[in-house]
Amino acid sequence: MQGSLRLGVAAMTVLDSLSITFTSSKSNKPKLEHAYNICSDVGLVAKTIASKGLKGISRIPVNVGVPIRMMLAQRVKSLNELEKKMPGLKTAEEKYDGERIQAHKVKDEIKLFSRRLDDISNQFPDLIKALQSSIKAKTFVIEGEVIPIDKKGNPLPFQVLMQRRRKYKVEEYVKKVPVRLYLFDLLYLNGKTFIHEDYLKRHQELEKVVKKTNVVQIAGYKTTDKLEDIEEFFNQSLEKGYEGIIVKSGAKESVYQAGTRGWLWIKWKKDYLKKLKDTFDLVVVGAFAGRGKRAGTYGALLCAVYNKKKDEFETFTKLGAGFTDKVLGELPKILRKYKVSKKSARVVLKKEMKPDYFFEPGLVVEVLGAEITKSPLHSSGLALRFPRFIRFRNDKSPEQATTKKEIEKF
Repeated sequence: MQGSLRLGVAAMTVLDSLSITFTSSKSNKPKLEHAYNICSDVGLVAKTIASKGLKGISRIPVNVGVPIRMMLAQRVKSLNELEKKMPGLKTAEEKYDGERIQAHKVKDEIKLFSRRLDDISNQFPDLIKALQSSIKAKTFVIEGEVIPIDKKGNPLPFQVLMQRRRKYKVEEYVKKVPVRLYLFDLLYLNGKTFIHEDYLKRHQELEKVVKKTNVVQIAGYKTTDKLEDIEEFFNQSLEKGYEGIIVKSGAKESVYQAGTRGWLWIKWKKDYLKKLKDTFDLVVVGAFAGRGKRAGTYGALLCAVYNKKKDEFETFTKLGAGFTDKVLGELPKILRKYKVSKKSARVVLKKEMKPDYFFEPGLVVEVLGAEITKSPLHSSGLALRFPRFIRFRNDKSPEQATTKKEIEKF
């Protein structure tokens, strides 16, 4: 009746099952996952594999109006590592501290989708109006990052943008919190799919079709094969108040890898310059009762990383620092919808790390850490030391959190 499934079965588990059932092997799961990433509909994937087999799966098209799972970026320990991971021509793009948006236009209607594939069109009527006048096309699917700006056009903190996440007084906050959309990719245009084209061709088509305005612009970029140019562009981005850069491969095979965190995109942020300090996007799976000053709220949160291979969440740290009194007071309310009476089936716990409260994986928090060590207490086998809360990541789903593989690399 609540519309929620409590069996611990998520989309990746279903894709495993479909591959085994209809192809007699788990090895074909990547093909099903690719189709799922394009159509975001596990039911359609199931129906297609059952009726048309793998040939039908390979032909599942982009459906304008249905969000495509967004391509993600890897990270490196140093800029020098870029040359090994991404030799040859590449493009550095400014990385903004905003909300990623995928815009779909079919006929005269434009829909905006978040990184979690939620329809957020109602929150940004100003963006929809600006896109209508900026891009003269019958159909399109484009991606960009929306950021809040001040009267001079300078970027404002991410938290300011979160004021636009509302159902009421939308028009009031359109005026109160003006925004700008920086576009960086084109996936579909007037009946043609571009996700199988290389990045440079996609970007060229994007530039042809976008008429720049004060609200809609193309992300700043520099195409080069020299590392020193990349480093210079990174420093320029920081001076403008941006978060860093995304470096994108210019190779012929640089297709849009829907739903994949591959080495065709690599992010480099100012946070990575701090020795032994990196930010992680972690999933809240439990909490410990607060005492003393924190009585009546949660004293610490139990946070996990995502094990993509097993489709499970493994604990990584106890988070108790960095919370303001306001955030501490709001935590019970924020976590109420995720609260369950016992451990979620997708959460792996060691008996030594049992929280007072359990949560279904749902809330993602950004955490700053100083060091990763081996740990017998956490189910990931690793622990983040000196964790500090930075912010809530409402734009990310739990499956888009930092993965176990990533922390093992660190």
